[in-house]
Amino acid sequence: MRQERVVEPHPDPVDVRLGARLAELRAERAWSLGELAERSGVSKSTLSRAERAEISPTASLLNRLCAVYGRTMSQLLSEVEAEPAVLVRSAEQVVWEDRASGFVRRSVSPPHSGLRGELVEGRLAAGADIAYDRPPVPGLEQHIWVLDGALAVTARDEEHHLDAGDCLRLRVWGPTRFRCAGPDEVRYVLAVVLP
Repeated sequence: MRQERVVEPHPDPVDVRLGARLAELRAERAWSLGELAERSGVSKSTLSRAERAEISPTASLLNRLCAVYGRTMSQLLSEVEAEPAVLVRSAEQVVWEDRASGFVRRSVSPPHSGLRGELVEGRLAAGADIAYDRPPVPGLEQHIWVLDGALAVTARDEEHHLDAGDCLRLRVWGPTRFRCAGPDEVRYVLAVVLP
């Protein structure tokens, strides 16, 4: 009987750079994995595996780490890019996927740490539901413009139903939830402005 060897897929290059940056951020603060686990509410083993790119971090996990490090997700993801640019062609925009939740995130704006605003394209698969327990930066301003499909956004215990063309503006102080509210994928633009 012949046994086949299971070969693990190579980690995504973005996940490798992201893991290295997460490890750098923790080292800059001289925190142990235990200290980061206490601050973020994420287990030490998950943090360790994310830093070593053994797992692809979920949107929820990155959101918790962004909150601890005082960054938006776009800022964190832009830090794993080689150099900031003024123009980013569509084919060169960073796309990150949370396969577990059905969330795909495209960084549309050219990354720049000195700017307060950014544009992100989000896509949620039918049935996808993402809950964030806190904003990456308290008071973060968000403008959510639905391009295709239907999206339900919950903030401050109030659910807002958005159809194609609708736009919701809010400041994020606590938990939020993004849910695909239709039978098909939803695609939306998220404009994020730091306070």
